[in-house]
Amino acid sequence: MVTPYKERTTADTDRAPGPPGTPPRTRPGTGPGTASGSPYGTAPSRTPYDPSAEGREDERSIGDLVGAIGSDLSQLVRDEIELAKAEIKQESTKAGKAVGMLGGAGYAGHLVLLLGSLTVIFALANVMDPAWAALIVTAVWAVVGAVLYVTGRKRLRGVHLKPEQTMEAVKEDARWARHPMS
Repeated sequence: MVTPYKERTTADTDRAPGPPGTPPRTRPGTGPGTASGSPYGTAPSRTPYDPSAEGREDERSIGDLVGAIGSDLSQLVRDEIELAKAEIKQESTKAGKAVGMLGGAGYAGHLVLLLGSLTVIFALANVMDPAWAALIVTAVWAVVGAVLYVTGRKRLRGVHLKPEQTMEAVKEDARWARHPMS
């Protein structure tokens, strides 16, 4: 025969019921929302840890503490993952903008080099030999391209894809887990 689950209630102890205004607790299987006649009663509700409750008769069981640690740990891991995602998204956005600028600079430089060069070469060809005019125009666009390249590369070096804040938070969590009272 299976022994019914019995929840510890204020009726089972010598303590007075909770603060005024709170509903009295009932024996397992007799409260609202339970199937009438259930031999197993209801599962105990989880209460948050209260350090002032130490030494009282209704201390949490080891199973409850382990469950609370597990849920706290899983929440901590979920929070750290969300922080890492946010950091990586932010840094990826910066990297995307820098790469987009480099691509745009390359495309614009190509068009300017082709069309502007022809225009300036034909204009200078009225004053000097067309070969010298083409060489001067090429040198000017080489300087412009170099400046755009150096600027884009500098911005790309400023991007850090390693989630620094998350790494620091994880290290802090590990230090706390080793020494929880400090």
